[in-house]
Amino acid sequence: MFDKKFELKKLGNTKLRNALPYIILVTTLVVLVTLFVAGLPRGPQMLYPGEVRIYQGEDLSAVANVYENAIRGTQFLNDSSYRLSIDGLVSRPLQLTYNDILDNYQSFQKVITIYCVEGWQARILWEGVLVKDLLLQAGADMNSSVVLFHASDGYTTSLPTSYLVDKNILLAYKMNNITLPPERGFPFMLVAESQYGYKWIKWLMRIEVSKDADYRGYWESRGFPNNATIP
Repeated sequence: MFDKKFELKKLGNTKLRNALPYIILVTTLVVLVTLFVAGLPRGPQMLYPGEVRIYQGEDLSAVANVYENAIRGTQFLNDSSYRLSIDGLVSRPLQLTYNDILDNYQSFQKVITIYCVEGWQARILWEGVLVKDLLLQAGADMNSSVVLFHASDGYTTSLPTSYLVDKNILLAYKMNNITLPPERGFPFMLVAESQYGYKWIKWLMRIEVSKDADYRGYWESRGFPNNATIP
């Protein structure tokens, strides 16, 4: 009886040894598939006909590489009824239509990388107008501390007036040569160069010139640093 038990145990160990390579192979495949799936872009990929992917010999990221981060989902704004308010410490408050901005202000292009605190980044060709030009047209107090930005979904953020002027910050209406899609911020997205993505406000509705240097926007009031400059 002892010999039979020993033989059965020995046979079981042999089967386990023979199966071990297959177990390792299957486990490895499961791990690789899991890592591959985790690295895929989140959600279905959008296609954007006419998108430019090379600019002056430089490879650009895809529009789809700029993830759709929003506090209340995509905002769908109508360009015919859209108005951008510029107020606060200004001598000439403005209410600008979409076409007012596109038709009456000099446009500029610049390749700038957006960096998100989540860890992703995308290098995009942006086209738009200078925030500085809008502020000057409104007769803004250029010695004011900050400019507050308000979006259609209630999102807000702020940036120093000097930063917006000295850096020639863009208010973009195109990316990679296509009109901003709704999920990317149509009609206007702030291209907050050298700042983390939570300063890149989308669906912009109001620009408010202020002296409230202590103002904290949506994420800043929830613990994010008000100074979002990339090291």
